[in-house]
Amino acid sequence: MHLAEELILRKRDGLELGTEEIRSFVAGITSGQVTDAQIAAFTMATWFRGMNQGEQMALTLAMRDSGRVLSWEGLDGPVLDKHSTGGVGDMVSLLLGPIVASCGAYVPMISGRGLGHTGGTLDKLESIPGFNSRPGIEQFQQLVRQHRIAIIGQTSELASADLRIYAVRDVTATVASTPLIISSILSKKLAEGLDALIMDIKCGSGAFTPEPADALKLAGEICAVANEAGLPCEALVTDMDQPLSWSAGNALEVLEAIRFLRGERRNDRLFSVVVALSGELLQLGGLAGSATEANEMVINSLDTGRAAEQFSRMVAAQGGPAGLIEEPEKFLPAAPVIRPVFADTSGFIVSIHTRVVGSTVVSLGGGRQRAEDTIDPSVGITDIAGIGCEVDSATPLAVIHASNEDRWEHAATQLKCGFKVGSEPGRNSPVIHSRVQGGM
Repeated sequence: MHLAEELILRKRDGLELGTEEIRSFVAGITSGQVTDAQIAAFTMATWFRGMNQGEQMALTLAMRDSGRVLSWEGLDGPVLDKHSTGGVGDMVSLLLGPIVASCGAYVPMISGRGLGHTGGTLDKLESIPGFNSRPGIEQFQQLVRQHRIAIIGQTSELASADLRIYAVRDVTATVASTPLIISSILSKKLAEGLDALIMDIKCGSGAFTPEPADALKLAGEICAVANEAGLPCEALVTDMDQPLSWSAGNALEVLEAIRFLRGERRNDRLFSVVVALSGELLQLGGLAGSATEANEMVINSLDTGRAAEQFSRMVAAQGGPAGLIEEPEKFLPAAPVIRPVFADTSGFIVSIHTRVVGSTVVSLGGGRQRAEDTIDPSVGITDIAGIGCEVDSATPLAVIHASNEDRWEHAATQLKCGFKVGSEPGRNSPVIHSRVQGGM
C-alpha cells in the first residue's frame, strides 16, 4: 500500500500519525504525487478524528517547510505580525500594522481574502487604485526592510502545500477543522520568519467559533503549537456579537480606517481591540516593558499622526496614490445608490445577528462565497447602529451602498432581519473576553 493510502487509513481509524509520515505526505502534496482525492480523504478523516498536539506540530512544520522560510538578518527591531479568525467590520490589520511599525517593529503581513460573510484585509487594500498586493517575495522583503511594513497576499513560495490543501478544504466542507486551521495559519506565520505573533480569536454571532468557550479552546491550541514551534504567541478572544466598526465593505472600511488614523472618528469597540492587540504585540516583541507603556506607545502613535504617516508610506510604496490619507474620497470607489435603511418599528437594538450583516455585504457584491468570485469594492454598509442604540423614523439601522436599486432593496430586506429591536436596550458584551498566554 502506498504511503498516502496508509496514512489516510490510519487517520480514518483514529490512530496517531508519526512525524515522518506527515512530512512525507506533505512533501507528496507539494510535489504533486499526492492527488486531490487523497488530500480530500485526509482532510475529512482529520475533521472527524482530529489531531493531538504532536500531530498538529508535525503538520504545521511540514507545511512551513514546503516552501521558503524568510530570514531578516540585520534589522534594528523585532519582526511581528497579527492574525484574526475573521469577522464583520474587522479592519484591525489596517490599523495595527502601521501602529506597530511606527513603534519600531517590522511587519511582514501576509493576509487573505474574505470568504463567506467575513471580509479580507487583502480585498480592502485592493480597493485602493494601483495597490499591488503581489509584489513577489524579494520585493516584499525589500519593502519591509525599507518601510517597516508591507501587506501582501499569500504566495506559492511560502507554505506551498497550504495552497493545495486549502483549495480542497474549500470544496469539501473541511475548512472549519481545528487542526487544519491551526496548521494553515501557523505554517504561513512561521514561514514569515516572525519574532512574535498575536492572535485575535473572534466569538459571537459573526464568528467562526460563536461560543466563547470554543474560541478560548482554539486560542489555547494555537498558542500552544506556536510556542512549541519556537514562535512566541499570545491570543485575545474578542467579541463579534456585533460588527466591530461602523462599516462593512472594502473601500468603506478603508475610508473608516483612514478617518480613524487621522483621529476624526474612532469607534470605541474598534479602538479597544486595536489598542489591546497592538499593546500585547509590542510587549511580546520586547518594545514595551508593561501594558501601560505599550498602551501609551499605541495611543501616542495615533495621536501624533505617526501611524497615519506609516500607512500612507506603505500604500504609496505598494503602488497606491500618495495622497490617499489626505483625500481618500478622491481615490476610493463609491457606489451609485447610497441610502439609509430604517427599522420597521421604533425602539432600541436588542441584538444583532452579525453573520446576517456580513451576508448582506456579500449579496450586494462586496464579498465572495467561492475563492474565485469577483467583488465590487464600492458596495457595503456604513453607519451601522450598535446594540443599545435607539432607532426610529429619523435614526436608521445603517446606510446601504449598492450598485443599483434592486440590490439596495434586496439588501435592505435582508439587513433588517439581522437586527432585533425592542423596548429596552440590549446589553453589550465585553469587547475583549479573555487573554491566552502560551497555550492552555
